[in-house]
Amino acid sequence: MKIFTKSVLASLIFVASSQMAIAENILVVMSDKDQLKLKGTDIYQTGFYLNELMQPVKLLLDAGHTLTFVTPTGLAPTMDKISDNAMFFNGNEKALQAHKTLLKSLKLVDRIESPVISLNRVKQIGYDHFDAIYVPGGHAPMNDLLKDKNMGALLTYFHNNQKVTALVCHGPIALLSTLPNAAQFVASLEAGENTKKPSSWIYNGYKMTAFSNAEEEAGKAWLGGGEMKFYPQSALQLAGGQYSQSAEVWHSNVVIDRELITGQNPASATNVALALIKRFEK
Repeated sequence: MKIFTKSVLASLIFVASSQMAIAENILVVMSDKDQLKLKGTDIYQTGFYLNELMQPVKLLLDAGHTLTFVTPTGLAPTMDKISDNAMFFNGNEKALQAHKTLLKSLKLVDRIESPVISLNRVKQIGYDHFDAIYVPGGHAPMNDLLKDKNMGALLTYFHNNQKVTALVCHGPIALLSTLPNAAQFVASLEAGENTKKPSSWIYNGYKMTAFSNAEEEAGKAWLGGGEMKFYPQSALQLAGGQYSQSAEVWHSNVVIDRELITGQNPASATNVALALIKRFEK
């Protein structure tokens, strides 16, 4: 029988624990809008994409992290019905149902019992209480997160303190909220004006990705014949981001630059989550 001294046991415990992720408090920030105004009078019924929210949520929970769910006003978010499809889970119907079951258990979309809090409440709690941000896509962030002042303040704090910020698909559009004139910049884009590059942006020169213009064009049918007022790729490039995309549409693409982790499309959600989790491994 082998006898271990206290010092040897302590060493074994240290080695084992060093390979595990440290439990962190992660903000999962979503839009609380369920519509997107398109060009003209068209309106698209939207929300978050199921896989873009729940695949990372499951991975983060399984890794032992604490999640705090947030929307700008504290209202429950809405799931985009189009995302309720096994094709976003590599055709795996069981995976789709498992993530829908987890969503239901968390009560995130429950109009009465949803645990989501507002961005203002996050500010009251204190930004330093949280260790990371994750923003899923779906078209909904194109409505509010891109120009919300509280979102801008939160992201700016995380940037200044080099705290990891992860966003996927249409989620990276929220980075525009940190612009000094975010509302005016967005209004100019929506109006189709000759919008000028902002004089300053905290993410200027950062390598990043988001849902590509090519994917927007390929996915126009999902909008029921409508057309978006502008695309995330073009907006982020104009703001000063160094955009990159996968060689083929719909393929996973994750870009990491300093504290920023961005994913291009629904297929990138899992890899964005894994990159986020890796930041906390010791």
